[in-house]
Amino acid sequence: MRLKGVYTALVTPFNKDGSVDWESLKNLVEFQIDEKISGLAPMGTTGESPTLSHEDHMKVVEFVVKQSAGRVPVIAGSGSNCTDEAIRMTKLAKDYGADVSLQVAPYYNKPSQEGFYRHFMAIADAVDIPLLVYNIPGRSGKNIENSTMLKLAKHQNICAVKEASGNIAQVMELAAEKPADFDILSGDDNLGLPIIALGGSGIVSVASNLIPSQMEELVKAALAGNMMKARELHYKLLPLFRAEFIDTNPIPIKYMMSLKGMVKEIYRLPLCEMSKENKKQVKDVLDKMELISKFTKFFK
Repeated sequence: MRLKGVYTALVTPFNKDGSVDWESLKNLVEFQIDEKISGLAPMGTTGESPTLSHEDHMKVVEFVVKQSAGRVPVIAGSGSNCTDEAIRMTKLAKDYGADVSLQVAPYYNKPSQEGFYRHFMAIADAVDIPLLVYNIPGRSGKNIENSTMLKLAKHQNICAVKEASGNIAQVMELAAEKPADFDILSGDDNLGLPIIALGGSGIVSVASNLIPSQMEELVKAALAGNMMKARELHYKLLPLFRAEFIDTNPIPIKYMMSLKGMVKEIYRLPLCEMSKENKKQVKDVLDKMELISKFTKFFK
């Protein structure tokens, strides 16, 4: 399966009691599809997957698949630092009808490159579903090197990488050597344009929770080779990209969404609200970009 465009790394909305807010999640899915998003990616880091039970985790995946009803592809976060658990959840994701599985680099246990290779190959061999490998050393503690990624890319079920290493040189070298049918998606909004310019095919986006159509416009321009327009859109949105990471993701984006009535400003510990100073900085950015006042039919 080829992955091209913008795939929203969906937040998980919560109620005051900490339960999943299914009504808000339904509205988020409908909003994204109405805004012509390329696809949805529930239960990644932005979805606060580390704080959901495995049962709730898979309920969210199942819900998003059912709500989207085949209108857009769903990339289900079903990875783990336990290979057996990743296989179990990925089998469930396939059973629920997910189109692709997002497989994060095993975190905390920091495997060797051979360990990375065996982990992803075991999942790819066990479940016949396209896999999007997620390289995010800032959270997992270790980088998946290009030599390992290129070996993985030979497997028929490993179709792409979500690159969030922040290492442009690494991405460039991977783009130069990868198979033609292996896609590179940026895992950082602010690096989406340069990664597409180097041969990437899209973004798994945090910002698109808030501005899906604008992110689609940016990526479509870049993929069409209209770099002047893409660059103009990139710099227009750059203050938002920076504000996303003034605190740990998804705290800032959820705060932004709460200002528009899209979700409640509720997290599961150990995540919590931003400081008043950070909130002011984020709100100032949204005010300057005139984003708070713009509502849709799904959020009043």
